[in-house]
Amino acid sequence: MEFHIAHCNINVTDLEKSIAFYEKALGLKVVSKKETPDFTLCYLSDGKTPFELELTWLKDHPQAYDLGENESHIAFVTEDFDAAYALHQEMGCICFENKDMGIYFIHDPDDYWLEIVPQHK
Repeated sequence: MEFHIAHCNINVTDLEKSIAFYEKALGLKVVSKKETPDFTLCYLSDGKTPFELELTWLKDHPQAYDLGENESHIAFVTEDFDAAYALHQEMGCICFENKDMGIYFIHDPDDYWLEIVPQHK
């Protein structure tokens, strides 16, 4: 029996704001949506890998989510680390840097942390 990773889910408080952030900050695009009276699921893709990020908007949950100590994160690899850093600095979304490791983190509108890693050659 084999498994493969399909998607990762995060809950968001403002779906359109989150979609705009992920499109601008990481180049992700909406590939599908499922709307119900109680929630909307929105799947984003980088267009290169089969992995998708699922944004879930619960319509009766307008308050911020408790993310604990925010130790969980999703990592993104970029081939142009300097350009990514400049974009994220301009957006004001860099929340932590580890220059010794050569990585940094950005946070989305709901304060989920996203690790930015340079592509290793």
